Order: sequence, then structure tokens, then C-alpha cells
Amino acid sequence: MNYIRKNFFKIIPFIPITITYFLLRLSYLSRLPIFTDEAIYARWAQIARDDASWRFISLTDGKQPLFVWFSMIFMKFIEDPLIAARLVSVFSGFFTLIGLWFLAFELFKNKKIAYLTSILYIFYPFAQVYDRMAMMDSMVGAFSVWAIYFSILLVRKIRLDIAYTLGFIIGAGILTKTSNFFSIYLLPFTVILFDIKQNARFEKFVKWGLLALVSVAISLVIYNLLRLSPLFQMISTKNAVFVYPFSEWFNHPFTFFVGNIRGLFNWLFAYLTPFYSFLILISLVLFYKQTKEKVLLLIYFSLPFVALALFGRIIFPRFIYFMSLYLLPLAGVGLFELSQYLSNKFKISTSLSLVLLTAFFVFYPASISYTFAKDPINAKIAGSDSNQYINNWSAGWGIKESTDFLSEKASKGKIYVGTEGTFGLLPAGLELYLVRNKNITLKGYWPVEHSLPKESLDYAEKIPSYFIFYQPNNVVIPQNYPLKLIFKERAGSSDYYFRLYEIIPSKSN
Repeated sequence: MNYIRKNFFKIIPFIPITITYFLLRLSYLSRLPIFTDEAIYARWAQIARDDASWRFISLTDGKQPLFVWFSMIFMKFIEDPLIAARLVSVFSGFFTLIGLWFLAFELFKNKKIAYLTSILYIFYPFAQVYDRMAMMDSMVGAFSVWAIYFSILLVRKIRLDIAYTLGFIIGAGILTKTSNFFSIYLLPFTVILFDIKQNARFEKFVKWGLLALVSVAISLVIYNLLRLSPLFQMISTKNAVFVYPFSEWFNHPFTFFVGNIRGLFNWLFAYLTPFYSFLILISLVLFYKQTKEKVLLLIYFSLPFVALALFGRIIFPRFIYFMSLYLLPLAGVGLFELSQYLSNKFKISTSLSLVLLTAFFVFYPASISYTFAKDPINAKIAGSDSNQYINNWSAGWGIKESTDFLSEKASKGKIYVGTEGTFGLLPAGLELYLVRNKNITLKGYWPVEHSLPKESLDYAEKIPSYFIFYQPNNVVIPQNYPLKLIFKERAGSSDYYFRLYEIIPSKSN
């Protein structure tokens, strides 16, 4: 009983942190419109859930399957497929939160810094965006944080159980996304934490090297399970869309580096905000304290960051999300050191100083995070993300309204629905909610030019039929299209509109 009571009091500080995390991540979870990639991943999970032969369906587009597998499991218990898939990211973010606590504590041996790091993560706008979306990046971040934590444990404790745990974590990470291979590439850099003063250091160093190889071997065995699918080679094909292969990169090694690095830093600072950036700077100014630990975090951040700038062909802010998480323990250190300084300077208690400073430094990031949840159109997130997820054709404004409308029509009898698009938001966003309705025939077409598909016109002669377009406001539907506008929904603040039309049969013209 005393053991339980003692350990219960140890976790009390984490209770309000946990509650705050889930309140912020779960509030208005369905308000953000479904993004194109979310529609694709959730639809894959739906198909995999219903047909075991399609468990590797994500490989058809060169994507690793672990996120899809977890989404598939959540869909068994949660009716709304989008919410089910988004909850995978919410819980992934919670494991990131816990991992950051352990990482900060292991590095700096200070529980206050560990708690501060966790609090900063809760209100981190970058985390708020990706912990709420049905995409792989929150899970990538979780495995990355736990991988560096166990990598540090391995070099400090040199134990077999840590080695194989690390191998499983890295293996799961690279089953999620290729970027988790950095957990392997960066593993040798943890040697800077090796205690060169200990006895038998050469033997222990060799043992660490062998155990590190065990970790890598386990992770690669796990990853190579994907070779069971004939579509395994699609991963490298897809990677080449976003990253230049060496054979191409050598032809223009630094041509795109400056532009890429500028864009990456703009996105990073947009999400860190001046407040987190200042805390990170404070921790680096005090570089004489725990220098090796800080250098390791900087290496884990900077090497993938520079590699992406060098080799990135098509880049998005989400690619640097997992890297940015390594900076949060530095921000936690900066906040703690600043509170210590002000406490001594003004003769106030350390606890009061910590509370006041934490409230000050998280207020603006927290306001961005809350606005993203409640009013995403006006959220001050990175411009590229705002454009993709909120203010462009790729944001699924109108999907929910259209599925509600079409479900109501299908309750009265059979209907047909055609969409402009065969992959992505249309028709996957509709399929998530309508594909199981036997009264609905849903089919995508691309391109739709000059006239409606003949199949659509044929259906219109038999049953109520509808067609959905997603195009800029200045695009005029040709007069020869026998359509009646049912409703339209603007894509955020963009010129794109989601339009649902009823197809008018020829006998009614």
C-alpha cells in the first residue's frame, strides 16, 4: 500500500497535463475539413478492415502501412471513420508527450525540465495540427522521440533488453514512414554521451557497438516484412517523388538548397513562434551546461533538416515535424534556467517564477492551437499548411454536407453519384461514408471535359443522379451540362468551391 501511495503522488503532476492534452486535442476534432491524404488513408484502413487480402493496400501508393493498420483497429470500435483515424494521431501525440518527458529527464536529470517540456509540447502549434489529423506524421514523431530516448539509454546502460526494445521501436517507426530511418542513421551520434571515464571502457564500447547492431538488425527484419508484398518496390518509387535520388542530386547538388532551407526555416519559426524560439536560444546561450546533451539534440534536429534541404524535391512543413520535437527539451531547459535567473534576481520563489513564465511563454502558442481547433480558417499556422489543409481544393469543405444530403436521398431509394476525380478527396472522402449504402452507386471520373460522362447521363434517366465538381469560382460549368445546383461550399478563403449538382434527365429538359 505504501508503494502504491508513494508512486501515486509521483504521477499527480502528470494528471492535469494529461487532461489538458486531451481537452486541447479532442475539442472540435471534426471541425477541420477532411484533407485529401486523410481521405485516402482512412479509406485504405476501411478497405483493409473489411478485406484481409488488402492489408498492404497503402503500398499501392508507396506508403508504409502501420498507420493504416492502427486506423483499421480503431474503426472496429468507432463508427465515424475519419474520427477513428484522427484518434490514432491523438493517441500517438500522447505517447510523444510521455516520451518527451522521459527524454528530457534522461538527458538533464531534472523533473521540472521534463514537466516543462511536456507542457510546451501540449501547446506547440505544430503538434496541435498533426496530432489532430489522420496522417502519419504524429506517429512518426512518437516513434522518433522514443527511439532517441532508448538510443540514449543504450549508450549509457549498454543492456540487451534496451537494444531489442530500441530495435522494435525503430522497426515500427520505419513501418510508418521512411523518414524514421533517421533513427538508424543518427544512432552512432549518441556515442558522444558515452562515459569515457568508466572502467573497461573499450570493452563496453565494443559491447555498445554490437548491441547497436542488434537494434538495427531487428528493425530491418521488421521492415523487410513488407517484402511479402509484391508492391514493396513502390516505396522507393514514391520516395523519389519527394526526394532526389543520388544519381539526380549529383547533377545539381546545391541548386535548390538555399530555397529549400529558407522555406524550411520559415515553417519552423512559424510553428515555434518567437516564444519557443527565444527559449531555445536561452538554452544554447548557456551552452556550458550539459553541453553534450544539447549537442546531441541539435544533431538529431539539424542533420535531417539539412538533408531535407539538400535532397528535397517536393517539401511540406510536415516533413520537419518529427525533427522539431528534438528542440522542445531545449526550450524546456531555457524556460527552467530563465525562471531560476528571475527567481534569484527578484527574490521570488522558483515555483511562482516557473508558473508565471510558463503562462507567459505558452499563451501565444496556446492561442494559435486553440484557434486551429475552433476556427481553422483564421489560425496562424504555417502558410503552406493553411493553404493545403484549409484554403484550397485539397481541403474537404462540403464533404460532410454532401454525404448527409446524399444519405437522406438514398433513404428513399436508389441514387447515383458521380465525382470529378478518381483518386484522393473525390471520391474517397465520399466513399468513407457512402460506400456501404447499397442504395448508392458512386463512381469517379477523370477528366470531365466537354460533356458529362455518358454513364452519368444514362443513370439520370433511371434514378435520381448527382454529380460533384471541385473547381475555382471563376470556372463556369458548360451550358450543355444538364445540371441543377443543389449547394456549394467555399474551400476556406480560397476561390475553390465544392459544388453538388443534380443531373437533369433529358426527358425533363
